[in-house]
Amino acid sequence: MTGPWTEWNHILKIDPDKDLVGDETFEDVCQTGTDAIEIGGTLDITADKMQRVVDACAEYDVPLYQEPSNPGVVVDDDALDGYLIPTVFNAKDAFWITGAHKEWVRIENGMDWDRTHTEAYIVLNPDASVAQLTDANCDLAVDDVASYAAVAERMFGQEIVYIEYSGTFGDTEKVHAAYDALDESTLFYGGGIHDYDSAYEMGRHTDVVVVGDLLHDEGVDAVRETVEGARDAMAERAEAEQ
Repeated sequence: MTGPWTEWNHILKIDPDKDLVGDETFEDVCQTGTDAIEIGGTLDITADKMQRVVDACAEYDVPLYQEPSNPGVVVDDDALDGYLIPTVFNAKDAFWITGAHKEWVRIENGMDWDRTHTEAYIVLNPDASVAQLTDANCDLAVDDVASYAAVAERMFGQEIVYIEYSGTFGDTEKVHAAYDALDESTLFYGGGIHDYDSAYEMGRHTDVVVVGDLLHDEGVDAVRETVEGARDAMAERAEAEQ
């Protein structure tokens, strides 16, 4: 599996419904050192809000992806490197496994398949908006999480498996179990990364650390710390595994 994310350590997720801190600009955001920017959110997202962020980031040399929460907010823009589409493996509502995806294909006049990729989400924080929206079963043991990850890779051919703890720092045992269950897929982790130490700690258990709310709550300097933490942890792990 050779997607560009195999070379990433850090993703910055921008919520188009939220403001930046103070007088910070999207130029500042694009200079944090993150490996890629993902534009997406769960609530109150519109295509116009998505487009605003795409336009603001398009001129900077950072890979730019959209993570649409539903087909109605998809932006068709050449500035995007691609689309990362969540499919929530532990959703009780099948709409969030394949239903929304079917609707996108149905209403789209020609899919850009070369730039469309899926993320096999495993949502583990029951209080998160994404868990409530998708009616996700978050009561999963360590072996459940590992098994979902293996199913995503081996049975469904997913190149990205995404452990989502949105709003809280996750259980590192569960995250590492997913990491160990994968042979080729890239493991993303998102949730509760707020400084160097938290990024470093979770970077020891995943391939890519995803940071979101921190940008809107504390700003670009805090994000830069998480970039450094993730890279340091993964560099040390790579050296230890040689």
